[in-house]
Amino acid sequence: MRLLDVPGGFGRFADAVGSTGALIGDIRRVRIEDEHVVRDVDVHVRDRDHLNALVARVSSLENVEVLRVLDHVLEMHLGGKLEVVSRVPLETVSDLLTVYTPGVAQVCQTIADDATKAYTYTHIWNTVAIVTNGTAVLGLGDIGPVAGMPVMEGKGVILRRMVDISPVPILIDSRDPDVIVEVVSHIAPTFGAVQLEDIAAPECFQIEAELSRRLDRVVFHDDQHGTAIVVTAALMTALDRLERDLSDLKVVVNGAGAAGIAITRMLQGAGARNVILCDRAGALYEGRSEHMNAAKEEIAATTNPANEAGSLSDVLRGAHVFVGVSAPDLVTPEMVAGMAPQPVVYALANPVPEIDKRLALAAGAAFATDGRTLNNALAFPGVFRGCLDARAKAITPEMKLAASRAIARQTPSSDLVPNFMDREMHRHVAAAVQQAAIEAGAARTRVPDPGTFERHHTPNEMLAGGRANGDVIEQ
Repeated sequence: MRLLDVPGGFGRFADAVGSTGALIGDIRRVRIEDEHVVRDVDVHVRDRDHLNALVARVSSLENVEVLRVLDHVLEMHLGGKLEVVSRVPLETVSDLLTVYTPGVAQVCQTIADDATKAYTYTHIWNTVAIVTNGTAVLGLGDIGPVAGMPVMEGKGVILRRMVDISPVPILIDSRDPDVIVEVVSHIAPTFGAVQLEDIAAPECFQIEAELSRRLDRVVFHDDQHGTAIVVTAALMTALDRLERDLSDLKVVVNGAGAAGIAITRMLQGAGARNVILCDRAGALYEGRSEHMNAAKEEIAATTNPANEAGSLSDVLRGAHVFVGVSAPDLVTPEMVAGMAPQPVVYALANPVPEIDKRLALAAGAAFATDGRTLNNALAFPGVFRGCLDARAKAITPEMKLAASRAIARQTPSSDLVPNFMDREMHRHVAAAVQQAAIEAGAARTRVPDPGTFERHHTPNEMLAGGRANGDVIEQ
């Protein structure tokens, strides 16, 4: 924008932005003219309509001219966010003869003789399939697999940048769980693990269970277990600071979809004895007949020991912990005030939480946060790195709890969870998951030297302790 370069000129612009509910980000001075200054200003808006209202408001200001509007999100996505690159050189004919024919035939025969060698001589050991049918994408819902591809690419970027995993998005154009299971089962030999993503409940439960039964590698539905791991870690941190024991507390989880059921099960595994899960119709309890399905009936049989009935507002009275993975603005300050003293409130609905964390804190919450802070991206990179390094056959409850404990241990005293950008945190999660896999009997390898975590770049580095012997590398 171009605006008159006088004291208070930018302040009037900033006031106008604030009046629309938008937030100002970075500010860059592009050039200075005789009486004007041209600036780039980043603004954060809710959606396209909000942006249009903001531009109209700013354009109405005297001595302010909007020169152009760019969407940095769309710009970053131009051409996609992922690519496949070679890990070895191809500069000479000798390179060609080694990476392709005739040299590669020897490697193929080695794997044919011993299938486990594929983990040594191919990139299967370090590759994750990110599978979706696009039926439950973020807060967008059923938008289809192709529209969900930017999310799959985003997950892939995180895996690549944080823990050096090679991601491959897989889009399946079917809502039939049996079709998805068949497709993934047939392509599974390509990958060291499978990440299920943005698949609607209850089909996601069936798909994960059947794939886990069929495959000899980790199948991990991130929307369920990644979210559950992070919520459990953050709750461990909060309760430690409050000097409370999870087994003594009443916990209410709102949202009986994939994430809500997974969170409930994981909290039970961590020691919770009184968890009440709610859906749109209120509390789940054994014997409830309306708005139920197989997954809800199963979880209702092990939760809500007092068989409390009623709405979210009813069962939240006296609760010590609230976890929301449901819909915006379902919890009021009065509901928080009616909970037990100093409750913990994790309102994780995306993009608008069940209650603003500031309102929850003002109503008496000891800790309150939203989905921008408690994000499953804190968990899944380290989980997959640990599973791949262990060559894990499955992911167990012990491995997920180990991830939660590792996240909690890496949390600074001033926060509820660690900084996502801290690669060292992901390294610790990976090591904890790998160790837990070994102890649970789910691993095919022993724990490597901790210093090798960052060293996933060349084949010889991968083979720690290996030696060259003519044309053969032996481990």
